[in-house]
Amino acid sequence: MSIAQTARIHPTAVIAPEAELANDVEIGPYAVIEGRVRIGPGCVLRPYVHLCGPLTMGAGNSVYSGAVLGERPQHLRYNNEDTTLDIGDHNIFREHVTVHRGTAQSGTTKIGSHNFFMAGSHIAHDCVVGNRCILANGALVAGHCVLEDNAYLSGNAAIHQFVRVGRLALVGGLSASTMDVPPFVITQGFNCAVAANVIGMRRAGMATAQINAVRRAFEILFRSGLAFPGAASQVEQEVGHVDAVQEMLAFIRNASSRGVNLRTSHARQEAA
Repeated sequence: MSIAQTARIHPTAVIAPEAELANDVEIGPYAVIEGRVRIGPGCVLRPYVHLCGPLTMGAGNSVYSGAVLGERPQHLRYNNEDTTLDIGDHNIFREHVTVHRGTAQSGTTKIGSHNFFMAGSHIAHDCVVGNRCILANGALVAGHCVLEDNAYLSGNAAIHQFVRVGRLALVGGLSASTMDVPPFVITQGFNCAVAANVIGMRRAGMATAQINAVRRAFEILFRSGLAFPGAASQVEQEVGHVDAVQEMLAFIRNASSRGVNLRTSHARQEAA
């Protein structure tokens, strides 16, 4: 649909002629759409939003004031290659969120669907974000990271480049992770696992048997003092038949180049 036929664009918005907008896209005052940007139906761009192409955005996304999506990556070796940002459906990008497009190494930064990026959070180049993830205010994710479905980063948490955060993992406020965070695990402080994410698993609808098995696996993996091979063997004997536990073990065995830190702290107990 051409820009002239689109009814909900504020007259102060600046839109590149190559942009492609669905009929019902709403664009607020002083928004800037630069380059090859494709926006799906039902999207709303609040005032002062800046979208930089190449960028593809699906349906039903809400982008709040001051957010910048698809700008050049903050990478010293980036040489203006033609890389992209791909965004799914029904995401919320609150005020001053920044998401950078990929570098030549992978070519694309990918955002799934139904994610919530709170004010001031940041996703760097070449990241892959799954579905239903939440980044609280000021959470920072460096380049080449992977956030699996339902990952939760609390306020001002920081994730080192190339780190993976597993499904339903939770990184506590003001925490930093330079190593992979396994599924269903809460970390707090610096690379320190403190609990199984029981509340998160319950909210996600996991069965009691799955939750109890994950709790037992956490105790063995993180608090028994056993090295991983021995701990994994014990986990498999006791609760290895449970799919969620199999997911934890597979994640650890297939860790990224950053590895998984199995250090723990007794400072915090599991939420009952």
